[in-house]
Amino acid sequence: MKRKLLGAVVLALATLVFNPVWAQEAPAVDRTSTGGAQTLEDILARQKQLEIDESFRSENLGNPANAAPISGRLGTLGGRSDSDIYRAIRYNKIDPSTQARGPAADVLIQDGGIPWYKLREGPVITYGGSAILAIIALLAVFYFVRGRIKITGGPAGTTVERFKAIERFGHWLLAGSFVALAITGLITLMGRSFLIPVMGPEAFATLAAGSKWLHNNIAWAFMLGLVMTFFMWVAHNIPNKLDWQWLKVGGGIFTNAHPSARKFNAGQKIVFWTVMLLGFSVSLSGLSLLFPFEIPMFAKTFGVVNTVLGTDLPTVLTPHEEMQYANIWHSIVAFVMMLAIIAHIYIGSVGMEGAFDAMGNGQVDLEWARQHHDLWVAEVEAKQGKGGSS
Repeated sequence: MKRKLLGAVVLALATLVFNPVWAQEAPAVDRTSTGGAQTLEDILARQKQLEIDESFRSENLGNPANAAPISGRLGTLGGRSDSDIYRAIRYNKIDPSTQARGPAADVLIQDGGIPWYKLREGPVITYGGSAILAIIALLAVFYFVRGRIKITGGPAGTTVERFKAIERFGHWLLAGSFVALAITGLITLMGRSFLIPVMGPEAFATLAAGSKWLHNNIAWAFMLGLVMTFFMWVAHNIPNKLDWQWLKVGGGIFTNAHPSARKFNAGQKIVFWTVMLLGFSVSLSGLSLLFPFEIPMFAKTFGVVNTVLGTDLPTVLTPHEEMQYANIWHSIVAFVMMLAIIAHIYIGSVGMEGAFDAMGNGQVDLEWARQHHDLWVAEVEAKQGKGGSS
């Protein structure tokens, strides 16, 4: 039964990854009714993220040889219309010149949104979505092969306080807001490709507007949770020699070994610093998107990178260019965080017996604590023996 279910999961994931909707080509379009110009079918296919043969536009650039005689009514316009010229500029078919002078003299068409749009709708969605499917598939395979990590010898039946109420509040504030941000962010990013075909454009428009509003406002709860958990746990997440010993045996995840650890082991420290650093970065890029005029993020950053690495990144960016860079960075960092959090959710729920109790009610089985955080248990028992608090 497990093998059949695993096979079905792998087949479904392979279908989504290797035959995605956005990689399909649009069917051939008859443009005779428009004289070769763009049709409604072209627009709808582009909205569905289908690949379109753009040659009907990129090669439709007019012909100077077809110019009317100079004495004719349209003779002075030549054989190319304004639309022909602008298409030629967009597809880099001509090298235009102008007598105008000024900061915008060399900008006839501001098409900076095109590379951003292609990157966002192409690699960001493709690789980000594939990575999420891949981590889910790997965890499913790991679960079927390894099974749930049990408490060796069974539970002790007595508990010890793992996290106080304020710690659990900070954790769930951060975790709950991140899950909401991940869902609303994926709806905003991928909804046009995956949800419009299912629910229609009208329903998706309402869902997308609501998702955007929730995303922008729940972000404040995420940042508050990020600050709370940082100050509560940073002292316990400083790397030490024990972490290397823990990493050498893989934390006992692949074996029955139980390496020593204090309140947080090396794996938890990796998750902590991943969430803190990436959480700070995704928050900063989010603020830049909310306040592009007040918090431009990339022009100054590119200047520092150019100084340090000797690169030639642009240091003068318009507000919409700042937002394009911030949007791409925001999406990439969010995808990396989602991968880490999915793995964290797995090990803290179905992956390990007794782990969820730590954040569920704050009390963990004493035998679980001794097997995974023996040095921390010793510290707690020593404090309790002296009448102190854990």
